[in-house]
Amino acid sequence: MHSLKIRKVILFIFLITVLFNNIKSQNLENGDFHFKILAFYNAKNDMAHISYVKEANNYFDSISKVKGFGYQSTNDWSKMTFNELSKYDIVMFLDTRPEDANQRYSFQQYMEKGGSWIGFHFAAFALEKSAYENNWKWYHNTFLGSGEYKSNTWRPTSAILKRIIKNKFSSEKFVQTEPNEWYAWKNDLRKNKDIEILYAIDERSFPLGTGPKKHEIWTEGFYPVIWKNKNYNMIYSNIGHNDMDYEHLYEKDSVRTLSLTFKSKEYSDFIINALYLLAKEKRKRFDAH
Repeated sequence: MHSLKIRKVILFIFLITVLFNNIKSQNLENGDFHFKILAFYNAKNDMAHISYVKEANNYFDSISKVKGFGYQSTNDWSKMTFNELSKYDIVMFLDTRPEDANQRYSFQQYMEKGGSWIGFHFAAFALEKSAYENNWKWYHNTFLGSGEYKSNTWRPTSAILKRIIKNKFSSEKFVQTEPNEWYAWKNDLRKNKDIEILYAIDERSFPLGTGPKKHEIWTEGFYPVIWKNKNYNMIYSNIGHNDMDYEHLYEKDSVRTLSLTFKSKEYSDFIINALYLLAKEKRKRFDAH
């Protein structure tokens, strides 16, 4: 008799679980998400960035089904209008930035009205006399604060990140990353009162890079990796460049990816937690307008 009662309880729990999952699945199919993300990308510049965009799209699309948020990605930057962006809780730049003046204005308007944004790696790149000119002062100097690209490490290597300030995005004091190409910037973010540096390269990571050029190997210094601007609902992460089989570039049609960014559980957990917090803050700020 006792065994029969236990089986009935187990069956009841099973049926409730199935019912809950079916309701949840139907809600997600109907667009009843916790929050919605629109990610922009080009996937044209650098094999490693293309590899990262493919990985990121697969990762966020897959995790969205588990976590219950909506994820859409596009390389159609004409969708960057204020009305379109306003439909989403988070806007992502996976590998670059908009070049059209109207698109730039729409994005700035969205952010200034309380929208949320997260950008990765090449999304902050700007350099005079390059294909990505330093010609968007609000974005690079005011919004990101970093200014123009200064230098990088090479070849892509993993690093340990240290938490600079306690923050609501992660309780981890140190984050181990997968291989990445690390950027340095012309502006010293420590001198910008509007910028909160969340994580920077830990000294244990030095030397960072393998060369062969000496200036591409960092042996000392302060290098911010993840930060936010207190005046906007945003986070920038310099991570987003997978290691590739560069040595065999001309020996086959495609170049093999040697590392995956989101393989780092600590970093992945940070990003997912950040998404929830950014979306929550967007709804609070945007509704206020």
